[in-house]
Amino acid sequence: MTTPAVPTAPRIPEAVHRRRWAILGVLMLSLLIVVLDNSILNVAIKTISTPAPTGLGATQSELEWAINAYTLVFAGLLFSAGLLGDRIGRKKVLLGGLAVFGMGSALAAESGSPAQLIAFRALMALGAAFVMPATLAVLMNVFDREEQPKAIGMWAGGVGLAIAIGPITGGLLLDHFWWGSVFLINVPIVLLAIGLMLWLVPESRDPKPGRVDLVGVVLSVIGLVLLVYGIIKGGELADFTDAKVLATIGAGLVVLAAFVVFEKRSDHPSVDMDYFKNKVFSAAISVIALVFFALMGVTFFSVFYTQSVRGYSPLQTGLLLLPLAAAQLIFAPRARLVVDRIGIRATTTTAMLVLAATLVAFATLDADTPIWLLEVVFFFMGAGMAHIMTPTSVVIMQALPREKAGSASALSNTFRQVGGALGIAVLGSVLSTSYRNGIEGHLGTLPPGLRDTAGESIEATLGVAAKLGDQGRSLVVPAHDAFLHAMHITALCGAGVAVVGAIVVALFLPGRPKPVQEAANEEELARAKP
Repeated sequence: MTTPAVPTAPRIPEAVHRRRWAILGVLMLSLLIVVLDNSILNVAIKTISTPAPTGLGATQSELEWAINAYTLVFAGLLFSAGLLGDRIGRKKVLLGGLAVFGMGSALAAESGSPAQLIAFRALMALGAAFVMPATLAVLMNVFDREEQPKAIGMWAGGVGLAIAIGPITGGLLLDHFWWGSVFLINVPIVLLAIGLMLWLVPESRDPKPGRVDLVGVVLSVIGLVLLVYGIIKGGELADFTDAKVLATIGAGLVVLAAFVVFEKRSDHPSVDMDYFKNKVFSAAISVIALVFFALMGVTFFSVFYTQSVRGYSPLQTGLLLLPLAAAQLIFAPRARLVVDRIGIRATTTTAMLVLAATLVAFATLDADTPIWLLEVVFFFMGAGMAHIMTPTSVVIMQALPREKAGSASALSNTFRQVGGALGIAVLGSVLSTSYRNGIEGHLGTLPPGLRDTAGESIEATLGVAAKLGDQGRSLVVPAHDAFLHAMHITALCGAGVAVVGAIVVALFLPGRPKPVQEAANEEELARAKP
C-alpha cells in the first residue's frame, strides 16, 4: 500500500501563468539597471578622477568610497529589504526601490563634488537593496517549480547582458557627454520599468508573516554595516591588523552572533536558523560569497590593466568585456541542461575549476600579451560563472518555501555582497601593497611630498609622471611593471579562493536535483511546520 503524496502547492493563477515570461522580462529590466550602474561606474572611474571640468578630481580613496558607499548600504539593507517584501508585498517594495534608485541616479549625475557623489551613490544603494531580492522573489511566485530553473537561468543571463551593456554604454556616453550621463541614463530605464511593473507584475507576499522581528532586523543591519565597513576600511588602509579595523570587524561579528542567538530563541524570527543546518543550502550560499570574493577583486584591477597599462579608452574597455557577458548570456539559461545531464555537483565543481584557471591565466598577462588571449580568458570566465550562479541560485531558492522567497533571495544577495566587499578590500589591499613595494625603489628622485602620492596606485604614479613632463617619463615603464607584478599576485590569490569554492561544492552539493514531485512534497511539509 502506497502512502498518498502530500498535495502540491496551489498552482499559479492562470492569468499570471499566461504572462509569466513578460513578467520575467520586467524583472530582468529592473535587475539590469542595478547591475548596469556598477559596471558603468567601473568604466567611468578614470574619467571621474580627472580634475574639473572633465571630472570631479576624485582621489583614489574617494573613488573607492564612491563604490564602497553603494556596497555598504546595499549589503546592510538587503536582508531587511527581503523580509519587508515578504511582509508588505514584493511589488510595492520593487516600485519603491526603483523610484528611490531613479531619484538617486538623477542627483548623482549633478554631483558637484566627490562627497556629493558618494552620498547620492548611497541613496541609489538604498533603492537597489529593495529591488534586487524582490526580483528573484517575484520570479519564484510566478513560475511553477519545474520551470523555475529555466527562469532563474534567464534571470542570471540578464546579469551577463548588463555586464555587456554597462561598459559599452558608459564608454559611448563618456565619448560624447559629461561623466554625469552614466548615472542619468538610469532615469528613463527606471520610468519604463515602473510603468511595465504597474501593468504586468502581480502582488505577492507571505500570507502568514507573523509578528515583526524588530530586534532581529536592527541587529542584522547594525552587524552587517559594521562588518562591511571594517572590511572596506581594512582594504583602504591595506592593513587588517589596524586597531580600528579589528575593532569594527569584531564588533560586527559580535552583533551578528547576537542576531543568530536571538533568532534561535525568538518565537517569530526573521530567518529560521534551522535552514543553515541543511548542508546543501549552506554550501550553496557560501560558494556564492567565495565566487564574488574572487571575481570582484579581479574585475576591479582589470579596468586599470586595460586602460592604464594597455592604453584602451573606456569604450574599448567596455567592448573587451563582451566575451564575458556573451558567455553568461549564452550559458546561464542553458546551465540547467548540463545539471540535468551530469548533476549539480559535477557542474559546479567543474565550473569553479574553470574559474580558478581563468584567474591563473591573469597571472600570465603582460603589457604585450595579444589581446585575443584576454578575450578568451573573459569568455571562459563568463561560462564558468554561468554554470555556478544558476545551479546554486536554484538550490538556494528552492530550499525555502515559496512564501519565504524574499528572505531566500535576500540571504543569497547578502552573502554575495559581503563576499564581494571582502574581495575588493582584501585583494585590493594585496594589489596596493604589492604595487607600492614594486614602485618604491623608483620614486627616490621625486620631491618628498610627491613620493607617498605617487606610490598609492598606478593611476597616481602616471598622474605625477604626466605633471613632471620629461622628468616623469622614466616612471612609466616601472609603473607598468610594478602593476603587472601586483596583478599577477592578486590573481593567484583569487584563484586560490576559487579552488576552495570548488572543494566546498564537491563535498556538499548534491549529485542530482530532486524530482519535482518529491521536492514539492518537501516544500509543502516545510510550509505546514508551525
